[in-house]
Amino acid sequence: MSSVPDRKSEMEAMIIQYLPLVRRIADRINVGHSADFDKEDLISVGVLGLIDAINRFDASKGVPFQTYAKWRINGAILDECRKSSRISRDMLKKSKEISAARSKLRQELQREPDDDELCKFLSISPYQLYKVESSIHLLSQYSLEAILFSGEDDELRLSDAISDTNMLTPEEEALIRERRELLKKVIEKLTEKERLVLNLYYKEELTLKEIGEILNVTVSRVSQIHGRVLARLRELLDTM
Repeated sequence: MSSVPDRKSEMEAMIIQYLPLVRRIADRINVGHSADFDKEDLISVGVLGLIDAINRFDASKGVPFQTYAKWRINGAILDECRKSSRISRDMLKKSKEISAARSKLRQELQREPDDDELCKFLSISPYQLYKVESSIHLLSQYSLEAILFSGEDDELRLSDAISDTNMLTPEEEALIRERRELLKKVIEKLTEKERLVLNLYYKEELTLKEIGEILNVTVSRVSQIHGRVLARLRELLDTM
């Protein structure tokens, strides 16, 4: 029979074992110049997510613990970031306005408009453009599908869904397959640089800093590019 001290020791051992994972996930979260959080704050919140994962993990689901813990940690950090950053409906509205303006300019210029052209068209500053596009990055960090397929009121949380993968109905599984196929087709329409950013962030799971070093740009610029790519993906999906 296991004792409470044994359980506590086991918990402490797992926290120590997976603390590098918490730090890695915190490094991938970009909160810009927010005064509400520093890296240690994010790590502290991430540890709470890890503890939640340890307590909730069900090995019978067939999901590896590290995979489950990753989504719980990520979810805990982002939930806290969103509460503090208060990304508003107005920001979402502005995101759609920028996407529409970019599409209009693309048709008129027969090429991708640069930031100066977009700012002039919308009568906004480069900083305002950066703020809006970076907010898309923050909103999207659960997963690529979270920004592409969720509604404004009820965002899809893969951290919740992943623990119930064995509970999916055939219809839900078919919908997931359909969405993934659609995503593949849309991603093929992106530029090589846009696909590179998605690959480095989602497949290679690099931090924004690491991606910035590869592309020779700042972390904030990577955040902006990532947000812009997701807006472009949503725009392409709307035309299919």
